[in-house]
Amino acid sequence: MTFTLERQVTLFKPEGRMDLQGGNALSQQINRVVPAPQQLWVIDLGLVDFMDSSGLVSLVKGLKTARQHNCRLVLCNVTAPVRLVIELTHLDSVFEIFNTYEDALSVLENKDLPVAG
Repeated sequence: MTFTLERQVTLFKPEGRMDLQGGNALSQQINRVVPAPQQLWVIDLGLVDFMDSSGLVSLVKGLKTARQHNCRLVLCNVTAPVRLVIELTHLDSVFEIFNTYEDALSVLENKDLPVAG
């Protein structure tokens, strides 16, 4: 898993399976972040080829943590199998999903967009 922090953007890049082990790894990375208000947290799922309920739980916990700290969490580069799971669980209406990382960064340029909450 890759973790990057730049200015007001925190990037998480889980890889492989988002099952119990992968979900726990993501949750640990999220818990290590020192949140700053108005920070953008991006979870890039481009290298995730499988997600089960444990992976979904880690995403939802991450979203809850971000909201508690007045941060904004978005998803990008969601692969087809992962998108299917997100859509079947109707979490696509809960998460902001962008096609690319660059698209996700566009929320920083549009300051009138509120933090999801």
